Amino acid sequence: MKCSQGRLAQIAHLATEKFGHVRSDVDYCCMPLFHGNALMALWAPALANGATVCLTPTFSASRFLPDVRYFGATFFTYVGKALGYLLATPERADDADNQLARGFGTEASPEDQAQFRRRFGAELFEGYGSSEGGGAVVLDPAAPPGALGRPAHEGVVVVDPETLQDCAAAVFDQRGRVLNADAAVGEIVDKQGRRGFEGYYNNDDADADRIRNGWYWTGDLGYLDAAGFIYFAGRRGDWIRVDGENMSALTIERVLRRHPLVIAAGVYAVPDPRSGDQVMASIEVAEPDSFDVDGFTQYLSAQEELGSKGIPRFLRISANLPVTGSNKVLKRELQEQRWHTDEPVFRWVGRGGPVFLRMSSDDKTALDAQFAAYGRQRLL
Repeated sequence: MKCSQGRLAQIAHLATEKFGHVRSDVDYCCMPLFHGNALMALWAPALANGATVCLTPTFSASRFLPDVRYFGATFFTYVGKALGYLLATPERADDADNQLARGFGTEASPEDQAQFRRRFGAELFEGYGSSEGGGAVVLDPAAPPGALGRPAHEGVVVVDPETLQDCAAAVFDQRGRVLNADAAVGEIVDKQGRRGFEGYYNNDDADADRIRNGWYWTGDLGYLDAAGFIYFAGRRGDWIRVDGENMSALTIERVLRRHPLVIAAGVYAVPDPRSGDQVMASIEVAEPDSFDVDGFTQYLSAQEELGSKGIPRFLRISANLPVTGSNKVLKRELQEQRWHTDEPVFRWVGRGGPVFLRMSSDDKTALDAQFAAYGRQRLL
């Protein structure tokens, strides 16, 4: 991705206004500087204001609070599942005894944000925006839980990629579940974003994928409510179609993460031996061997947001899910492995209610044979 010094300077001043950066800030950089989060939301505003930046070799949940106290850090950024890893560390009565005042990041669940504020005493700004420069969203204190804010201008909309028409406003039930996902969820585009997009280095194909119909396409899914607040619904590839119904991987992940023993979760599609796809989930827990799968099953069955098709048909339990340098679960790697792993994998076998049984080697072989029987072996 190309990013000129002029655009980086502009981002620095916008971030200063948004997060209240001042010269006396001490910015704790625990995210990789090859990612736009640390570069644009931390380093650039620190440089613009003459603030102090404290670097750590890599993100470490166990070192986070000691580092924050040692440096006297007042600001930090996060990406992906970092908050989940922090909250999985043992809680102490003095966790809020630190100088941390603010943090900015993306993709943390509302529950994780609330727990972080309570435990560490710092305000969090959950935001949205692409490193490429399009699809900006502005924070709004009146935003309901889970909302990113409001589109930065009238050109930031949610459209159906096939019809190019604006999607309908989301309709919610009492628990906040979107009732009209097929009509409301679409791709976030910026109709004015072409002028701010500087392109990718020596990659014309990637440029063409971002700019279509004269618009900047973020590659992210979202929806708008009737009041004009915008919500993130996952990446373009995170939409799972099961029995003709679209399922949001992000929604399912957030439900899984609410369980107190789940540190991180990844939800993705795996092929069904007969037709279409099924939902598979991988969760990270501290003690996989003693994890209460039956209790977790009962937890899932009580979550109305999942409906009848959102409960994973395959459940992988891990002590250490693969992640990127910015702590995002590597779902593509998990998706390629499917149920072929040495880690415990359970398959849903219930009718009328979820029941999970652990898959043996023979079970996995028999499942693969079903793909051959129905002419879908190519999908394995």
